[in-house]
Amino acid sequence: QVQLVESGGGLVQAGGSLRLSCAASGRTFSSYAMGWFRQAPGKEREFVAVNSWSGGSTYYADSVKGRFTISRDNAKNTVYLQMNSLKPEDTAVYYCAARKAYISGTNYPTTYDYWGQGTQVTVSS
Repeated sequence: QVQLVESGGGLVQAGGSLRLSCAASGRTFSSYAMGWFRQAPGKEREFVAVNSWSGGSTYYADSVKGRFTISRDNAKNTVYLQMNSLKPEDTAVYYCAARKAYISGTNYPTTYDYWGQGTQVTVSS
């Protein structure tokens, strides 16, 4: 069992930066691939980024590639999402999620086993 708690969301102007954190409970955190997803009002939850259990492999959605960076610290049971050059269209609730196997390419929410409660990111123009 893995429990996830996101933090770090907030209101930022376009062009600004935020770093989201996702703290995980459970001693098996380092064996899970970790993903970030987001959901804007009236839209489906969409994939943002994923990294492997070691952090050595990552994959990003085209919409965030070059602006967002996913990383993890297994000693702290935490995964991060550094978001730079934010745009109003990045406004959404951001969720972290865990699954056993790392898959390169677009990840689908239904393939993840554990989810956090989400943190709101609002980017003003």
